[in-house]
Amino acid sequence: MKEIKLTDSEKSLMEILWEKKTVFMKDILEAYPDPKPAPTTIATLLKRMQNKELIGYKLYGNSREYFPKVEKGEYFKEEMTSMIDRFFNSSVTQFASFFTSNAKLSQKELKEFRDIIDEQIKE
Repeated sequence: MKEIKLTDSEKSLMEILWEKKTVFMKDILEAYPDPKPAPTTIATLLKRMQNKELIGYKLYGNSREYFPKVEKGEYFKEEMTSMIDRFFNSSVTQFASFFTSNAKLSQKELKEFRDIIDEQIKE
């Protein structure tokens, strides 16, 4: 799979696309909180994201309806893998150790975490 890299601005726009599935420019503008970015800024982001093959569009006359070409789960998986590679030497065990000792999890949450691992071991 091709590596997925999003800037913070691109991620904000992708969140809108992931939530709405398909959008026109006016829908994107409405979805942003105030102060809204300029339409030219959004157009630049959309073009850049098309070039990265992150989004596509259907043309209706002069209007474009945009849609994500990358699923949110796929992006999240790629981000987590990249983070584990960079910060934990590709060791999921080191990540789990850090996470469980630093995330201030309750006993209930730790048990749930253990149950998830136990379920994966059974498979």
